[in-house]
Amino acid sequence: MKRYIKYYDSPIGIIEIIGTEEYILSVHFVEEKKESKEGIEIVENAYMQLDEYFNGVRKDFHINFYLEGTDFQKRVWNELLEIPYGKTISYQELAKNIGNEKAVRAVGGANHKNNISIMIPCHRVIGKDGKLTGYGGGLWRKKWLIEHEKRF
Repeated sequence: MKRYIKYYDSPIGIIEIIGTEEYILSVHFVEEKKESKEGIEIVENAYMQLDEYFNGVRKDFHINFYLEGTDFQKRVWNELLEIPYGKTISYQELAKNIGNEKAVRAVGGANHKNNISIMIPCHRVIGKDGKLTGYGGGLWRKKWLIEHEKRF
């Protein structure tokens, strides 16, 4: 399966978009750009949608994702897509929403394994005390993303 890579220079760092002809496989913050293999429509579309998001125009993403994980992880990731733009919920609320309110730690683990940053909005999940906890891109980015969404 051929992979295509494009980089988006966001206000909070470089985002690497990796996809195939059919799916987006990952969207992650990276420290540096490597070799790009651009030119496939779905990756170009993901790039455009990220640009619209960072410019305050886009609130929802419409992309075909390929989610590789356990059934539990996929349930968590699909539930993340239900969190409205500009809103946050706690890990406890997320666990309750998937029908397993005791699975708070497992929900946090699934969030950590989310390969589609921003587009599958794991940054919208916070501690039940309202504090920011856990974000693979760094808590400062999580804070920025939450504040960004509240501005629009």
